[in-house]
Amino acid sequence: HPAVKMWHISNEYCGECHCELCQEAFREWLKKEYNNSLDELNYKWWNGFWSHQITDWSQINSPKFRGENHVSAMKLAWNRFVSESHISFFENEIAPLREITPNIPITTNFMKLYDGIDYQKFAKHLDLVSWDNYPAWDKGYNETEACDTAFVHDAFRTMGGGKPFFMMESTPSLVNWHNVNKLPRPGRQELSSIQAVAHGADSVQYFQWRKSRGGHEKYHGAVVDHCGHENTRVFREVSHLGSVLEKLSNVVGEECNSKVAVIADWENSWAVKHFCGFNNDHRDYFKECIKWYAPFYKKGISVDVISMEDDYSKYDIVIAPFLYMLKDGTIDRIENYVRNGGNFVTTYLFGFVDKDDFCYLGGFPGGKLKEVFGVWCEETDSLPEGIKNSVLYNEKEYDVVHVCDLIHTAGAKVYGTYQKDFYAQYPAITKNIYGKGNAYYIAFRNDDNFTDEFCFDLIDTYNITPDTAIKTDNGVVIRKRGETIFIMNFADNEKTVTLDKEYKNIVNDTLVSGEITLPVCGYLILE
Repeated sequence: HPAVKMWHISNEYCGECHCELCQEAFREWLKKEYNNSLDELNYKWWNGFWSHQITDWSQINSPKFRGENHVSAMKLAWNRFVSESHISFFENEIAPLREITPNIPITTNFMKLYDGIDYQKFAKHLDLVSWDNYPAWDKGYNETEACDTAFVHDAFRTMGGGKPFFMMESTPSLVNWHNVNKLPRPGRQELSSIQAVAHGADSVQYFQWRKSRGGHEKYHGAVVDHCGHENTRVFREVSHLGSVLEKLSNVVGEECNSKVAVIADWENSWAVKHFCGFNNDHRDYFKECIKWYAPFYKKGISVDVISMEDDYSKYDIVIAPFLYMLKDGTIDRIENYVRNGGNFVTTYLFGFVDKDDFCYLGGFPGGKLKEVFGVWCEETDSLPEGIKNSVLYNEKEYDVVHVCDLIHTAGAKVYGTYQKDFYAQYPAITKNIYGKGNAYYIAFRNDDNFTDEFCFDLIDTYNITPDTAIKTDNGVVIRKRGETIFIMNFADNEKTVTLDKEYKNIVNDTLVSGEITLPVCGYLILE
């Protein structure tokens, strides 16, 4: 049928199955993963500990609801199996479509940073990446929520090889599944949609068009409410946004050219969640990745969000927060990148284990990374809630929270030191020249103030220029896609923007220059 332009398969894949069929499938998957050798599996899972030795494949069950739940390598394996099972199921569902409609693209909708499936692997099976965008604008932290959402947009854009993605779902009004579902203020859904386009979306789509009369989501927002007509605030806002989007056809298909990447790896998020030790209260891996993304976002610098298996070579700076687990080949990939002129930044608990959560011997980080970074980690301290250390950097003290690696230099230059406890004056920030590049180690978990300061220094040191020369107040974010510039106010008050030259305002087809005031939820689209 000529109206069919794309297939959207299933909806928000998720969940696990622990039936006997899946238990047996897990065992068969493990046989392939460990070369049909129980000796290899027992060794990699370190099953001699706590008498976990397995003598027959039938003794293995999934690590939830039944069986063992304290073997981190088993839980990692189960995550991989569940993820690959979803991908296999998807491939089975689309097989007839590939045969009957080979020229029609296929996608399915991802869910923010859901960690039950390795989206970075799943994305390779899609013709186009799409996701369901529901920012919590009603929580009162709109600048933070805007940054978090921008990170997710950039993650899905990067998963698709940098190509535009689809915003498969968003709400034109409220949702129904928060504990308290507050109406977003006028203009919020429009700004949220413009943000998606600015970060690479080639669609703005809603769930839902018309509210259901019954069922679980009968009070979820819709373009047409239960009143059944168009004389509503939400319908008018959606209609206005449609008129704006009609003027943005020139951005469709446009990609971004990022010189900075943050590694936010789905499999590492599993490994971080599963190990027991150090600070078990503070493990939000993706939150840590967003913290290192944020300084570049604030400066209007495009960032790719990559896996540890992606190509680093096209980036001037690669940042790998809390990269605890290293998959096969990652050590060589980092070493080659730095040796050939790259600038790699990592943080505490870096390179402690291999893909099976198996600790490296000889000191951390594992293998030749000690030589690349010019440091080795002897111990790690954990700070209870409310207790802080501090680090001196650029003649200022910055708070240290939750985790402190106690490192020794082996060639690296020290740029910051701890100020308290028995490890006062130990190195906390180091830089090692290796080959043509530089390797930085940040040995502690820090607050946003330090991360901003350090990343702004990186921007200056390596001449990472913002996408435009436009000056803005805090809370205003600039994004350039192709030749189109998006300026967005996510703050809760008016903000000003100082344009560096005359531009055309695409929305109202006027010329603008000088200082511009943006209202709450206001935006400019310029060329």
